[in-house]
Amino acid sequence: MTASTPFPSPDARRILVARTLRGFVDGLVSVLLPDYLMRLGFTAIEVGAIVTGTLLGSAAVTMAVGVGAHRWSRRHVLLVASALMLATGIGFAGLTTFWPLLVVAVVGTLNPSAGDVSVFLPTEQAALAQTAEGQQRTTLFAWHGVGGNLAGALGALASGVPALAARAGGFDVLAAERAGFVVYALVAVATAGLYRGLGRSIETGAASVGAPLARSRRLVIELSALFSLDSFGGGFAVQALLVLWLSERFGFPVGVAGAVFFAAGVLSAFSQLLSARLAARIGLVRTMVWTHLPANVFLVAAGLVPSAPLAVGFLLARAALSQMDVPARQAYVMSVVRPEERAAAASVTNVPRSLASAASPALAGALLQHSSFGWPLVAGGALKIAYDLLLLAGFRHRPPRV
Repeated sequence: MTASTPFPSPDARRILVARTLRGFVDGLVSVLLPDYLMRLGFTAIEVGAIVTGTLLGSAAVTMAVGVGAHRWSRRHVLLVASALMLATGIGFAGLTTFWPLLVVAVVGTLNPSAGDVSVFLPTEQAALAQTAEGQQRTTLFAWHGVGGNLAGALGALASGVPALAARAGGFDVLAAERAGFVVYALVAVATAGLYRGLGRSIETGAASVGAPLARSRRLVIELSALFSLDSFGGGFAVQALLVLWLSERFGFPVGVAGAVFFAAGVLSAFSQLLSARLAARIGLVRTMVWTHLPANVFLVAAGLVPSAPLAVGFLLARAALSQMDVPARQAYVMSVVRPEERAAAASVTNVPRSLASAASPALAGALLQHSSFGWPLVAGGALKIAYDLLLLAGFRHRPPRV
């Protein structure tokens, strides 16, 4: 990116719009998913298994991208991911039994979390990093998160529309919720159109045939190990399981849960805009830790309190802080490796995150099957607090290169 290049560039704007569209349907289906599956007759353990399958599938595809990212066009990777997203929406809308849906969950792009854990994320990170430098890069990543989270909040709020429409029209709620997955498939078509128009500014030049992380392997592996601990803890409290917990613990209907996560998403979205300013003052690593640590304390508190208002209050307090580390984390990874290593670094640091987060939703589902107490929130928060302390100890004296 040169001084004469507009900020954000046309390619960056296309990626931001695509992320916003995907965020809306991610928020929609993450809230609809548990209720939709329960209406199909699935148990809490089976819901947890399908959520785990979505995360395992994302990890496997992202691993493939990580291995070959330095050889492939980022534009083509995003177009293939859009085609997979289309197939995922069609599969969840058309299938009704456990094993076929589990297969679609594993090979597809469905996102059960309020954040983005799909193959789109590392590729978009690497592409965006090519279009900006320094603090502008952190700001660009912040807007990437704001668009996704704010749209995700609107999607969560819209999750109550199917039930309202079904009651007003006198038809089956299950059929109305199925329409949400049709919308998911249609958005895949729209994002493919945006990615199709991407130019050369998101690429690094000629494809490389060497090792994808020849110079920065040790650093990226250390970061990946820490990120995997964070994600393992986060998998206990993905949005789909929080919806299930609020339903089991306090009897929240889908519409009410959707309103709660709309508010949470709005708080998460706009808080990220403060990340670049805070990072400019105290550094990227300290920004990651000092915003993330109190958020995880609030997560533990939400699982311990006995009343719905207190639980919701702590979840909203957590939401106001929990995503402020994301732009700083993404910018830090992009700034400590060389430009030609960015795509691989983005993928490799996200693969352990997906793998680790895939292991915990099934455990959380099993816990909720036996007790409605907030053990998943307590366990997840404690693990994420450990991550914060280890990150601060290991990386506070490792400044970014660029």
